[in-house]
Amino acid sequence: MALRPRVRRLISKHGNPIPRSLDSLVRHGEEAPLEKTGMASEQVESIWRATRKLYRGGMSPAISLCLRRHGEIMLNRSIGFANPDTQRVMTPDTPVCLFSASKVVAAMMIHHLVEQGQLDLDDPVTRYLPQYGQNGKGRTTLRQLLTHQAGIPRPQEPVSPEILFRPEEIFDLLCAAKPTTLNAQAYHAVTAGFIVGRIVEAVTGEDLNATLDRVVRKPMGMKYFTFGGTGPERALDVSTGVPFKLVDLFLNHAVGGSIDEVVEVSNDDRFQDIIVPAGNLYATAEEASRFFQMLLNEGRYDGQQIFQPETVARALEPAYHRPRFDRSLMLPLNFSNGFMLGNRGMGMFGPGAPKAFGHLGFISIYCWADPQRDLSGALLTTGKGVIGPHLPSLFGLQHTINRHTRLR
Repeated sequence: MALRPRVRRLISKHGNPIPRSLDSLVRHGEEAPLEKTGMASEQVESIWRATRKLYRGGMSPAISLCLRRHGEIMLNRSIGFANPDTQRVMTPDTPVCLFSASKVVAAMMIHHLVEQGQLDLDDPVTRYLPQYGQNGKGRTTLRQLLTHQAGIPRPQEPVSPEILFRPEEIFDLLCAAKPTTLNAQAYHAVTAGFIVGRIVEAVTGEDLNATLDRVVRKPMGMKYFTFGGTGPERALDVSTGVPFKLVDLFLNHAVGGSIDEVVEVSNDDRFQDIIVPAGNLYATAEEASRFFQMLLNEGRYDGQQIFQPETVARALEPAYHRPRFDRSLMLPLNFSNGFMLGNRGMGMFGPGAPKAFGHLGFISIYCWADPQRDLSGALLTTGKGVIGPHLPSLFGLQHTINRHTRLR
C-alpha cells in the first residue's frame, strides 16, 4: 500500500521531518571486533557521523548502511523510519528494494549458466527466445543485453508504470520492438532485465527466483535476497526533494511514469507478486554487502564456491577500455557484463576507486565492492529525490568511507 498522500506531500515539499535527537531512530546490527577489520573506532564513528549527516538532510526517511572490511562487518546500522506513516523504525534487518542494483544479481544468474556450459555470452538471444528476433533483433547477443547495447533502452510506445504488473505484455512489446541504439551504449533501465529473466527461465525450466534461491540465497543463508516476496516487512519508498523535470522525463521514457508514479507502484502490494529482474530484488544492507563480499572473494563464501573465480572475472571484464558516453543517462559510464565500474577521480563509488564494481539503484542506493580497499558495502536509502540538501552529504559520506578504508 502506498503512503497516504498527506505524508508524501509533507516529505516531498519540506523534506523528511527530523527530530532533534536521532538516538531513538538508530538501530545497530552485529559488528565484528574492530581489530579484525583493521579499523580504529574513531574511523568507524567518522563514517557513521557522515551517515547521520546524510540523514539530517531530510531527503530519506530511512537509511541502512553495512560495510565489510577484510571480510568482517565493521559497520551495520540503520536510522529512520521504514514507514514514515506508521513510524515503524528501520532496523538493519529491514529489507529494502534495490531497484536497478538488482541488475547485478540477475546478471550473475546468466554467468552461472555460462559456468555450467548452458549458455555463451555471444549466443544470440533467439537461440533461447526465438520470438525475440523480430524487427532486426535476430543477431542481438546476451552480452549486448548485459552491457546496455541491445538497442531497447525503453519501450517504444507509451506505457504506464503499472505495466510492470503485466510482465507478459512487457515481453511481447520488447519482442516486437525495433532496436534504436543497437551497438551503442544506452542504459536499459528495466527492459533488458525482462529478457534476461526469460532466458534464465527458458534454460532452467524455473523462474528467476528459483534459480537465485538454489545458486545464491540458500547456500549463503540469506533471509530475503529475493525478487519481490517480502510483504509488510519491507521498507516503503518516498518521493522527496525538489521536483526535477529531467529525471521525470527520463523515467517517463524508461518506465512510463514520474518519480511519484514509480514510487507509488513500488509500494503497491502487487509489486511483491512479480519478478522485475532489473528492479525489485529486496535485501538488507548486510545481505547486499555479503553478496558483494562473495564476489570480492572470487566467488567464495563460508567455505563454499558460489561462483568459480573465472566466472566472477568474466562478469567484471570491462566492456570497453575507457568509459563511454551513455545515450540514456547522458554521462560517461563504464560497464562490464552486468556491473557498473569505478573510474579514476570521482566515480560512481566515490573518489579514488577505479577498481570498484557494483551498481546504483533508483536515485541513491549503492551496492559495491572495492578490491583496493578490501571493502564491500551497501548504502540503502528510501528517499527518491535528486535535487536537495543531501548531495554534499552523500558525496561527503563516499569520501569519508574511501578515505578511512584506504589500504596503507
